[in-house]
Amino acid sequence: MLMAGLVAAGATMGAATSAIAQGAPQSVTERRVDVVQTGQGFRASKLSGATVYNRDKDRIGTIDDLILSPSDRNAFAILSVGGFLGMGKHYVAIPFSSLQISDKQVMLPDATKQSIEALPEFKYAPD
Repeated sequence: MLMAGLVAAGATMGAATSAIAQGAPQSVTERRVDVVQTGQGFRASKLSGATVYNRDKDRIGTIDDLILSPSDRNAFAILSVGGFLGMGKHYVAIPFSSLQISDKQVMLPDATKQSIEALPEFKYAPD
């Protein structure tokens, strides 16, 4: 009798386990990351507010934000450009890959204030 009870309990537990395992398949995949190399990367929180210069050390703008495009996950730096004392400034999107960062300085080497201000204005999507 005891043996029949254990067999019945095992069958019930096995059915419960297989029922849980039959849920929707997981879409998360694991990928190894080189944590040493990644740790030497650029923190978005440290780049926000950084001044962007060109090759001639002219101030081009300030990084307002970093955005990942929803479709292809490309990164863009949103620069605040133009204006004086916060008046008349606007935002432009620059591919993050165009920026050069070294020694805590952000550069867009071939840019000029005029070339950046001539780019289409970037507008944040409403929340």
